Amino acid sequence: MTATLTSPELTEVEGKLTERRKSLADIYAEAGAELDMTKVKSIDGDSQAKVEHIRALDGEINDLATKREELRDIIRIGQSVHDNPEDERGTKGADADDHDSKDSIADQILKSEAFRHGKGMVDLDVDFKALMTTAAGWAPEATRGPRVADFATTPLDVLDLIPTGSTNQNAVTYMEETTFTNAAAETAEGAVKPEATLVLTEKTSPVRKIAVTMHVTDEQWDDEPQVRGYINRRMPFMVRQRLNTQIITGDGIAPNLEGALNVTGIQTQAKGTDPVPDAVYKAMVKVMTTGQAMPDAFVTNPLDWQDVRLLRTADGIYIWGSPADAGPERIWGLRTVLAQGMTQNTGLVGDFGNYSELAVRTGITVEVGFVNDDFSKNLKTLRAEMRAALLFYRPAALCSVTGI
Repeated sequence: MTATLTSPELTEVEGKLTERRKSLADIYAEAGAELDMTKVKSIDGDSQAKVEHIRALDGEINDLATKREELRDIIRIGQSVHDNPEDERGTKGADADDHDSKDSIADQILKSEAFRHGKGMVDLDVDFKALMTTAAGWAPEATRGPRVADFATTPLDVLDLIPTGSTNQNAVTYMEETTFTNAAAETAEGAVKPEATLVLTEKTSPVRKIAVTMHVTDEQWDDEPQVRGYINRRMPFMVRQRLNTQIITGDGIAPNLEGALNVTGIQTQAKGTDPVPDAVYKAMVKVMTTGQAMPDAFVTNPLDWQDVRLLRTADGIYIWGSPADAGPERIWGLRTVLAQGMTQNTGLVGDFGNYSELAVRTGITVEVGFVNDDFSKNLKTLRAEMRAALLFYRPAALCSVTGI
């Protein structure tokens, strides 16, 4: 019968370890889930003193656990030598003997008090020579999804106000009737007939280019399937976003387009002391009378519309509808376009559908090529661009509202 080696020192260390663990568990039980140190009566002193005691006890437990593992290793080696003196370690080796001298992990779990009674933690007698962590082993694999969360940027808000046409020229030239004198009148027999006057003036709107470029490495372009679709979506958006801004605020100085607010002949209505709705209505009347057009939209900055949307009567009733409702994005029946590119404190009333046009010479294209030393650096240059002319055929069909 094979003798089993024992160690009084191991028995003593295990006893101390069990006692220290119980002491620490009792302290945590006193403190409760909130770890309220005022509830701990087994330790004297204030909260800081009690925390220091817990830290010291935890350190002692770690030292005892380390000591226990060292003693167990010594006993296992000695047991192997004792059982297999002919080769000092035996043909089964220390690891095999280790499995023979104690229960397997499954056996330890099945025999544990915690498992049999259905509560508590199972204390396993298992040796790990090195801790395997995500740093020393496999990091958890995470599969990246297809979605790209776009950067928060100005949306396209006025593009659909402007009808779109096409041109095959580098400028759009048209005739504007600048004088219309209708002399038609009732005429007596044999009298001189009144003479009308019509004057036409040639107008030209040049085609302008809006473009953007960026560099991409060959590795990114070739190895990442998603990059092409992403770039083909974002670069054209950049071009349209710039066009969206030019439609309202472009200054007309080459190579800029001439936006609505800078068109020669546009009408103006100052808010003055009027409420904003009154000023907008007066601008509508100017478009209808002087401009002889029917306004179809009111363009305003969201921060200015906020003031209109929150208008209340003296007794606190919201004029543009209850906060519980979405509320109409309209004023005097006009569609209200909230444009972040609109100059703040300025609005724009206009008949965009009848008297404006975006004449496209070349639609948005995205092309790939080499620039300078791209080839030697394994780079690709991507270019997105479009060419178009912006026309406002009747400037008086527009009226800005200032000071809102």
